[in-house]
Amino acid sequence: MSAMFEGNALSALQTTHCPPQSNYSPQELALEIKAFISGVDQTKGRKLSVRDHARCAVRLLRTVPACRGAVLEHLRGVYDEYVAAFFQDLEAESDSGSNSTTGGTNANVSNLEDVIKEIHAVLLEFIRLNPKAWAPLVSSWAVDLLGQLSSKHAGRRATPHSSSLNELLQLWMSCAATRSLMECYSQCLAAMLAWCPDACVDALLDTSVQHSPHFDWVVAHIGSAFPGTIISRVLACGLKDFYAHGYPSGDKSTQLQAIDKASRVPKIGSVVGILGHLASRHSDSIKRELLRMFQDSLSPPPQNAPSSSGAAGWENSPHLRRATVPFLLQLAALSPTLLGAVSAELVELLRPPVLLQLQAQFQGLPREELENMLGLAVHLISQSPAGGARVLRFLADTATPASVIISGPTPSPHDGVREACDRLLQMLLLHLHKLVYNRPEGDEPYSHTTSSIAMPRVIPFLEELQAHVGELCAETLRLERKRHLWLHQLLCLLSVYGGPSIATEALCQLLTQARNPEELALASQLHSPLSSSIPGLLPSAVARCVAQIHTQNLNSRELAQLLNNLATAVQSQEEDCKAGGSTAGSSLHSSMAAQVGAAVSSHLHDFCPLLLHGDTMVSRAAARLLSCSQLPRACSPAHLLLISRAAVAHFFIALRQRGEGLKIGGQSGGEAVGYSMRLLSRLAAYSSLMLKAVLQQLVEGALHKGNRELFGGQREGPGEDGAPLPTLGPDLGVSLLNINCKFGTTVNFSGSVWSVFHAGVIGKGLKPPHTPSQSDADKVNQNMQTLLAVIVQCCSSGGGVSCSNGSGTSSGNGRYNHAGETISDEPSPVNAEAAKVIAVALVENVCPDVANGELSWPPEEHAKTTVERDIHIRRCFEANPVLFHLLRVVAAGRPALCYCSAVLRGLLATLLAHWEASREPSVLDSPWHLQASCLLVSCMGEGQLLPPVLSNIHEVFPHLSPFEVRLLLLGVWEYMRGNSPMPQKFTFSAEKGVFFRDFSRDGDVARYIAPIHSVLHKNIDRLGHLCWRFQI
Repeated sequence: MSAMFEGNALSALQTTHCPPQSNYSPQELALEIKAFISGVDQTKGRKLSVRDHARCAVRLLRTVPACRGAVLEHLRGVYDEYVAAFFQDLEAESDSGSNSTTGGTNANVSNLEDVIKEIHAVLLEFIRLNPKAWAPLVSSWAVDLLGQLSSKHAGRRATPHSSSLNELLQLWMSCAATRSLMECYSQCLAAMLAWCPDACVDALLDTSVQHSPHFDWVVAHIGSAFPGTIISRVLACGLKDFYAHGYPSGDKSTQLQAIDKASRVPKIGSVVGILGHLASRHSDSIKRELLRMFQDSLSPPPQNAPSSSGAAGWENSPHLRRATVPFLLQLAALSPTLLGAVSAELVELLRPPVLLQLQAQFQGLPREELENMLGLAVHLISQSPAGGARVLRFLADTATPASVIISGPTPSPHDGVREACDRLLQMLLLHLHKLVYNRPEGDEPYSHTTSSIAMPRVIPFLEELQAHVGELCAETLRLERKRHLWLHQLLCLLSVYGGPSIATEALCQLLTQARNPEELALASQLHSPLSSSIPGLLPSAVARCVAQIHTQNLNSRELAQLLNNLATAVQSQEEDCKAGGSTAGSSLHSSMAAQVGAAVSSHLHDFCPLLLHGDTMVSRAAARLLSCSQLPRACSPAHLLLISRAAVAHFFIALRQRGEGLKIGGQSGGEAVGYSMRLLSRLAAYSSLMLKAVLQQLVEGALHKGNRELFGGQREGPGEDGAPLPTLGPDLGVSLLNINCKFGTTVNFSGSVWSVFHAGVIGKGLKPPHTPSQSDADKVNQNMQTLLAVIVQCCSSGGGVSCSNGSGTSSGNGRYNHAGETISDEPSPVNAEAAKVIAVALVENVCPDVANGELSWPPEEHAKTTVERDIHIRRCFEANPVLFHLLRVVAAGRPALCYCSAVLRGLLATLLAHWEASREPSVLDSPWHLQASCLLVSCMGEGQLLPPVLSNIHEVFPHLSPFEVRLLLLGVWEYMRGNSPMPQKFTFSAEKGVFFRDFSRDGDVARYIAPIHSVLHKNIDRLGHLCWRFQI
C-alpha cells in the first residue's frame, strides 16, 4: 500500500484533483487509512468518536482522492446522525413546551456541527477548483443523500406533512446538515450548467421519483434558484425518457396512460410534480418554455448545432422532435395547471403553416396511434379550464367547409387539416355527450357498467363556455353549413350541463337574436330535447325576456326582433291548426307555440307599455304580439285597463303613421293598424268591463283634439280653450276679483269678463274667422271606416275573436280585410249594451253637464234656456265629423240612441235657430247645416226614434227653402216632445235578435205630417216624385 503513496504520485494527484495540502509521509497516510477503516486510533489504541472519525475521513478526502468514494459513503452516516440528533432535539423541546425551532442542547448536534461545516467547506473548495471532476460526483451524492434523509425522517413527530411544502422547506433548511447538502448541490448544478446539465437534472428526477413526495421540498428549492435551467432541462430530460420508454405505443390507449398517473413512464410524473411546484411563482416561464418546445419541434432543425447533450440536444433528433407533441399532450393530461397555462396561447400559434407542419409530422403514424392522440386531445379540450371559447372557435373555423365564408382574416385551411379538425370536433361532441349524460346526480356513484374509469363531476370546457352563451347563440344563428349543426349540438349539451339557468339563457338568446323563421326554428329544435329534462323551460325563458325588457338591456332593434319572434312562435300554432299538421315535428312545434302563447299571456301587462314605445318598430312589434296572444283567464282589472288604454292609444298612433306612409321593418302602416284592430277586438270580447273600457276610450280618443285631423275634424281654434285672443286688442288688465268685489244693483258689462260672448267681446269686435285645415279626403275616409270597423267589431255579437292573424288592413271601400277574410258592407248586428256604452260616452264627451236621465223633450221654446249648451254641442259636431258616424253606430244598436237624447235635442235646437235666422234663398247656401239636418233625421229614423214617414223628410231638404226646412224640423221636435224616446218602448225580437219599436202604440202620426204634406203641395213640381215616401 505504501507504493501507492509515493511522493511524486501524490503530488501529481493533488495537483490534478485537490487543493494543495501539507505533505503527509506514507507512514502517516497509512495510519490514517487504517484508523478510518478500523475506527480505532492507531497511536493510542482507543476507539474513535464520531467526530474524530469524521475528521479522519475529511483528512483522507483532502489527501487521498482515491478514497473519496469510501469517504463520501462514510459521511452519509455522519449527516444521518446529525439529522437524527436534530429531530430528537426538536421533539425534546416540543415535549418540554419550548417555542424554539432551531438550535438545541443535544451533545451530538454540538459536536458534529463544526465537522459538518468543515465537510461543507472542503466540498465547496473541491467544486470551485475542479468542477468537472467533483461536481458530478458531489451532486449525485448530495441529492441521493437528501432523498434518503427526507424519506427516513418523514414520519417523525416534528416533521410537517409532505403537503405543507413551505413548512417542510423551512424545517429542513434550518438543519445545518441538509442546508449544507443543498448548498453543495446548488454549486454543482451551477458549475455543470455550461457543459453537462443533463446528468445533474437526471439525478434530480431519479431521486424525485424514488423519494416523492418527501423529496418535493428539494425540487422546489432548486427550481426556485434555477427556474430557467430547471424548467428547460426537466422538460428535455422528460422528453428523452418518454421516448426511451416505449413511444410510440400502439398497443395501449394513450388516454388511459394520461389519466393513470402510475404510468409505466417513470419520470414523467416527476416532471409534472416539479413543474407543478414551480408554477406558483414561475408560471410565465413554464408557459414560454412549453410553447417554445412546441414551436421548436415543428420548425426545421438548427444548422451546425452541436450534438452534445446540452439544452438543444433533443432538437437535433428527428425521433425526439416527433415525440415532442405526444409528450406535451401527456404532460397536459397529467397536470391541469400546465394545461390551463398553455391552452389559450397554443390556439393562437395554430396558424395554417403550423397546422400543415403538424399534419406532415403525423402523416406517417399508424391509424391506431393517430386515433389515440385524437382521443387524448379531445380529453384535454374537455378538461381545459381556460380558453375554451378560443379552442371552439378555432376548431369550428378550421373544420368549416371551404364553400362557407369564414368571418375574419383566417385563410382557408388545407383539406387534410380541415378533415382532421372535423373529425376532432365530432369526437369532442361525442365525448362531451358521454360526459354530460353519464354524470352522477349528487353523491350517487357511477354505474360500473358504463365505464371502468370514473368520469369527472365537473367539465371545465363546458364550465368556461357558460360565460359565452350569447356568443355561441350568435354563431349558431349564422346558419353556416355544418358549422351551425355543431354549435347547436354543443349548445344543447351546454344547456343540459348548466341546468335551467343556462338553458333559459340560451333559449332567450335565440328568441332575441333570430332574424328570420329559419333562425327561429333553432329555438324550437333546442327546446325539443330539453323540454323533457327541464320542466318549465319556456315560461322561464319568456320571463327572462321580460326581465331584459324591464332592465333595458336590449336596444330598439333587438327588442322589436324579440317581440316579432315571440309573435311568430305564437302564430305558428294557429298556422299548424289551419294546416292540420299531424306529424311529430309539427306537433312538437305546436307544443312550443302553445307554451310560448301561455307564457306571453301571463306577461301581457309587461308587454303592453311597449305599445307606446318611442320607436315605431318596437310599438308595431308589440301590437303584433299582443294581437295574436290570448288574454289570461284571470287578470286584475287594473292590468286590463292598462292594456286597454295602451291598445287604444296605439290604434290612433297607427292611424297617423299609416296616413304618413311610414313603413318600418318591412311592415306598412296598414299592417300595424290591422294588429291594433285585432287586439282591440280581443280585448272587447274578453269581458263586459273591457268592452266598456275599449269603447269609451275609442270614443274619447276619436274626439280628442290631437286626433281630430285623422277624421276630418278641425284644429282647435283660437280662444276655444279659454285662452285670451291676441288679435282682439290690448289687455285692459281687468281683474275678475275686482269685479266681484263691486257690489251694486246692476252688473257692469263694459270691459268685464261677463261681456265675452260666442261672437266676440263687446267693444272689441268679432272673433277672427277660423279657417279649417284641409285634409286628404281619401285618408280621412279610410281612417273613418277603420274606426267604425273596429267599433262595430267590438260591438258585434261575434266580438271579432275568431279572426286569425290580424295582418289585414282597412281600405276606403267600406270593407275590412282581416286575416284573409272579407267583411261585407252590410253592418253587423250591434249589441245593444255596447251601443249604450258608446251613447253614454258620446254624451259625456260632447256635453259633460247633461245628466243621463234627461231623455224627455221639452217644448221648443224651452231651448232658449239651454242656448250655451246647445251651441257647444253644435260646435262639437262641426269640429268632429266623426260624431255623426258614431251616432249611426249607436242607432244600429237600438234602443241605445235614446241615451243620446240630450245631444240630439241640443243639435236640433241649433239647427232650428239657424234655419229660422237664415235669409238665404236656398238651403244649399248653408252646406254644413243642410248635411247636419239630413244626418240627424236619418240617424233618428235608423234608431227608430222617428216613424218611417218622418224619418224620410231628409230626402226633400235639398229642394226646400230654409223656412220650410225649419218647419219640417219643428214637426220632428213636436213628435219627439209628444213621444219621448224611452228604451221601454222597444221590444226584443228573438227571431232577428234585435230590438224594434211598434209605432202604432204611439197614437196617430197624421197630425205630425201635416206640415210635410203642405210643403209637398207647395213644391209639387219638384217634389211630386217623392210624395209616396210620406204616405202613412
